[in-house]
Amino acid sequence: MRTTIVALLWGAVAASAGGPGWMTDLDEAFARAKKENKAVLVEFTGSDWCPPCQMMQKNVFSKKEFTEPASKDFLLVELDFPKADPDLKERNMPHAKKYEIEGFPTVILFDENGNEFDRFIASRFPSVDEFLAHLKDALKKKGLK
Repeated sequence: MRTTIVALLWGAVAASAGGPGWMTDLDEAFARAKKENKAVLVEFTGSDWCPPCQMMQKNVFSKKEFTEPASKDFLLVELDFPKADPDLKERNMPHAKKYEIEGFPTVILFDENGNEFDRFIASRFPSVDEFLAHLKDALKKKGLK
């Protein structure tokens, strides 16, 4: 019984953090990227205070039409900086400092070795089709596809 409750609670936390298809641990994503020979897409977001972030979540990042094709080439990582969860914000802050994040929603693309090859404001590509087209172009320019 206790195991079931813990599993249900963990599932609820995982579903709310990043959503289906998204990871929330950048170090784990980099480790997996090497093993799986995939690039890494990291979205820096303010889920509960940033209108462009919320729009991107609603129109692109939460859509199966985005996550399924994007996951073929990328491990998807959401690093959230919510006002309502100071612990999560604090846990993700070292990454924001390391990558000098100046605005939200910022997306950084990394190759399988953790080398940055593209950076942009996500809301420049406000639809699934536009966002996927940009990812395809970025991979092609990097010589990864």
